[in-house]
Amino acid sequence: MDSSPGPCGTGSDSGSAPNSSAPAPTSAMSSPDTAASGGVTSNANGFGPACSRLPQGNAPGSLDSKGPQPVASAASSNPLLTKLVAAVKATNLVDTLNSHQGITVFAPADPAFNALGDAKFQELAGNPSELAPILQYHVIGKRYDAKGLASAGSVMSLNTAGGPVTVEGTGDTMTVNGAKILCGNVPTKNATVFVIDKVLTPGTNKS
Repeated sequence: MDSSPGPCGTGSDSGSAPNSSAPAPTSAMSSPDTAASGGVTSNANGFGPACSRLPQGNAPGSLDSKGPQPVASAASSNPLLTKLVAAVKATNLVDTLNSHQGITVFAPADPAFNALGDAKFQELAGNPSELAPILQYHVIGKRYDAKGLASAGSVMSLNTAGGPVTVEGTGDTMTVNGAKILCGNVPTKNATVFVIDKVLTPGTNKS
């Protein structure tokens, strides 16, 4: 880990040693086979402009602090995700997310929820039956790193009625249903998280 790039690295393959006998690294740019890593990332694999806004070291909310925690618990200490955490609590999905094994979470940052307007957010928070399918559309029932998502191109969420989630581009240019990745490949105990700049709308990508 000492020679790995920082948690806000670009996900390049500069940390991979050509003569190493160890398994291929799980970096989004360097892992040749997502299946080999199961989509599991390390702190060194994080990429995106918002990673630098996370606390550093072992401080609560930092990438280093998230690995041992399941995803909903890890999100609760992430300063980028206070609105998402409130939404998850309003729909009683904390235990559901924490108990899932091997998932991918597209996590809208606070400005994404702010764009909906406070009145709309409060309306959704007060109507769990309407909010829950939206949140479930942000959760993929398989764990992917960034390279795995790019290879898949289209993935199905827990809200299967919402249609596929479309992934385009790679690395810093990657988008999810048009939403930009603000901080990707964030490791938690049971999920890989991609902080995004929009709230995804179920049904927009149905074929």
